[in-house]
Amino acid sequence: MVIDSQPRQALVRRFTGLARSTPGRLSLIVVVLVVASLASGWLSTWSVNRQERALEDLTTRSEPLAHAAQEVYRALQDADATAASAFLSGGLEPSQLRERYEKDIAQAQAALSVATASSPDLTATLAAQLPVYTGLIETARTNNRQGFPVGAAYLREASGLMRTQLLPAAQELYRAETDRVSRAQDEANFPWGSVGVALAFVIALVLTQRYLTRRTNRLLNVGLLVATGAAVVSLLWVTTVSVLVMNNVSDSRAASQKVDVLAQARIATLTARGEETLTLVARGAGQTYEKNFVEVSERLEGLLDQAARLGGTEAVDEAMRQFRQWQQVHQRIREADDAGQYSDAVALIGNPYFDSLDQSLVRAIGEARQDFSDEVAVARASLAGTAVGVLVLALIGAAGSAMGLWQRLKEYR
Repeated sequence: MVIDSQPRQALVRRFTGLARSTPGRLSLIVVVLVVASLASGWLSTWSVNRQERALEDLTTRSEPLAHAAQEVYRALQDADATAASAFLSGGLEPSQLRERYEKDIAQAQAALSVATASSPDLTATLAAQLPVYTGLIETARTNNRQGFPVGAAYLREASGLMRTQLLPAAQELYRAETDRVSRAQDEANFPWGSVGVALAFVIALVLTQRYLTRRTNRLLNVGLLVATGAAVVSLLWVTTVSVLVMNNVSDSRAASQKVDVLAQARIATLTARGEETLTLVARGAGQTYEKNFVEVSERLEGLLDQAARLGGTEAVDEAMRQFRQWQQVHQRIREADDAGQYSDAVALIGNPYFDSLDQSLVRAIGEARQDFSDEVAVARASLAGTAVGVLVLALIGAAGSAMGLWQRLKEYR
């Protein structure tokens, strides 16, 4: 042990003696500055690349998947409401309603196939139960065309399956995908760590120049000035770009929040339509459906108000007008049904306000999604060339530091 410790102690004394001399200190400073410059450049480049990956994920994966999940829910809900509306016609349902139902099922299956690629566990229930639901609807349709009352029971069973299994599964899928969007937006946040390291490197360069000025009485060191300039440019570049990205991501967050509110409003619209229709299908025993309609309508009105506060547009204002007109017609439907005028109530269910409301919400969602895409595109454009530029500046900083101190070290030879 004693023999081993002697060379070690000698090495420590040699290193300590070197650190006490000016050339030794300058050598140590060179190593520290070069390593700090490269570390700062690497960390800044990594932070920028992380932001770029997050923004690319928002554009090509997270937001499209969230929209696909929302489309699954929307298509299923509309299919259920359309099937109930077709049932009211009795016998052979109108071709446009049949076509709408089939289109909804096809859209749900297409959107489900997109979502399955990223969330197979969450889509398992949907994939398994959707064929069961369509089978019940076909059975209800067949019995209804033949005038058998059992058709209504099959329709209620199908609707129950939709409400208890399919729609909750679709809701869970939608929430999972919107959470994915939020996480991607969080990944594009301000890179405090890399900016802090870059700022510390600039301070180290300034302190080094002050130290050299006191030791050598020379005010300027070209190499260190070049390194400081490169470090300051890198720091300002990353900070400025990150602030711009952060602002764009914040705006995209507001846009995605509006999309979510409008999507919920559209889903509530379809839910209310289904409740309204099933009230008539029940023929006097639909008090529960009517109660659900009132509750969903109140939630829908609140969502439309919230969308207006998040940034009212013509489409949102039009949706609110159509909603109020639909509510007025619904009151007439209830008055006719309660008065025993069932045929008149069924005729009123085909009013255009529901479809107009849905179309206005589709337009509003499209506008909000476009706002989201525009903000993310601007953020991605802001980062263009930043990673390469910061890495080049880091190499310049390291070279400048080494050259500047090497000039001083040569004086001690």
